[in-house]
This record gives sequence, structure tokens and C-alpha cells, in this order.
Amino acid sequence: MIRSVIAAIVLVVAVTPAARASAGEVYVALGDSAASGPLVPNQVLPDLGCWRSDRNYAHLTAQAIGAATFRDVTCSGAKTKDMYTAQGTDLGSVPPQLNALSQDTTLVTVQIGANDVGLTGFIEDCLNLLPPPVGDACNDDYIENGQDTWRVKTDALRPKLTALVSDIRARSPQARIFVVGYGTYAPPNGCYPRVPIIKQDANYIRATLQYFNQAVAEQAAAAGVAFIDLQTPSKGHDPCTSAGTRWIEPYVPASPAAPFHPNARGMRGFADAVIAAVNGA
Repeated sequence: MIRSVIAAIVLVVAVTPAARASAGEVYVALGDSAASGPLVPNQVLPDLGCWRSDRNYAHLTAQAIGAATFRDVTCSGAKTKDMYTAQGTDLGSVPPQLNALSQDTTLVTVQIGANDVGLTGFIEDCLNLLPPPVGDACNDDYIENGQDTWRVKTDALRPKLTALVSDIRARSPQARIFVVGYGTYAPPNGCYPRVPIIKQDANYIRATLQYFNQAVAEQAAAAGVAFIDLQTPSKGHDPCTSAGTRWIEPYVPASPAAPFHPNARGMRGFADAVIAAVNGA
């Protein structure tokens, strides 16, 4: 089962200055399904179980900067632990993603963390085919002992992200490292019933994922690496928009992509943001 990654961010992030990409870059892409591009044509070997597209933003970035060497090990369902240990997929096991790094790596992008806190179940839980009072809102299901469980899980993720950046740097001391955020997955108030998430749940999802992505950005800054904001360029391209406009597909995709994942248009838009960042724009 392809693991969904759903996140939206509303934040302003200070990004550390970065030199422009240069000829001869040795580029390694790490991450989960938001980076790999499940079902976006064309899905590539090896590691077919990772549902990795040759038109994901990492491939497009590698082409644009003329990378001399490019290794894409992004994989659907990946968690931070899969950076270090073998990951099981629908079609077999794949090596730890950090194995792709080398002493001569000069550029790394990493998009990870949403699966650690279980955001896949979040969007599934909030599917609501019937509005209240028949349908039940999901936003009050995640408060335990007066605490928001999503925020508790997000806070527990923070040290893992900082440690991951440190471990990437240890393996590839020459590399410029970019932590990549997630795009816009819902507009304010949602668009029920076009995407069947009721208003209060859509706003709860936005607030929850804003907190999540803010944490990711803060940990990137604390580790001294750049954060690439994908929320801003993807505003107006969320699953509530028309099939010819959206970058993220809804529950029932109209373009080849997994539900609530980027389609080919979205990967192109995200690549533009990544390319601008690695070029120091």
C-alpha cells in the first residue's frame, strides 16, 4: 500500500545562503513518496516497490543543473529509520537510503518525516462522505489528556531530523544539504463536497500540518542547512482546484499519481522551487 504523505505549510522560513549549483555536481536525493512520485509516469527500476518516477522533482533538478552523478533513492513509505536500515516495500526490501551518500557527494535533498508521525492515517480518517450531523468530524479524535497527539508526535520527531542532517554531513562533508518541505494539500475551509473533508476538519488539517512543517523548517535551521518551502509556490494548485491546475491529486486522481501526492505538473512546479534554491536564487 502506497503510504500517503499529506502536509501543508503556512510559514516564513529563513534559508541559509547557498552557492549556485556547479558543473560536476554529485547529487543524492533522499525521501518518501512526496519526493519519489508514485504512479507519475514513468516509474523506474530498480526498486520498483518504491514507486519512483523519472519525472520527480529530483530527476528534473538533476537534469536542469547538469549533475555529473545522480542517485535517487527516494522511496514511498519511507520514515527516518529507513535512512539507516533496509526498508520493506510492496515488492521487496531496499537498502538504507544513506548508503547512497559518499565522500564526494556535493548536493543532497531530503524530504522525510510525515510517515514518522502517521499522517497517512490522518487524511484517511478525515474522509467524510456525509456532512454533519450524519458524518462525524475527525478533528476532535486526536486530543488525549488535553494534548494534541499530532503535535506530541511532531515534537518527538525533532531530534531525529537534527540527527539525520548530522549523519548526512558526516557521510558527505562536502555536500550542500537542503531539507524539503511539503506542498499545499488543502485551501482554507476546504471545498466540501468536491474533496470530502468538511470545513472544520480541513482547517484542523491545515493547522496541524503547519505545525509539522514549521518544526521541520526549524530543525533544518538549527542544523545549519537550508529549507525549501514548497507550500508557497503550490498555493492555488491544491486538490480543490481543477484537474488542469492542481499539482496535488485528491482522493480520486484525474492524473497519474497516488491520492494526495504530486502529479507530473506538481513535480515540475516543485522542481522549479528546488532548482531556484540549489542555484542560490
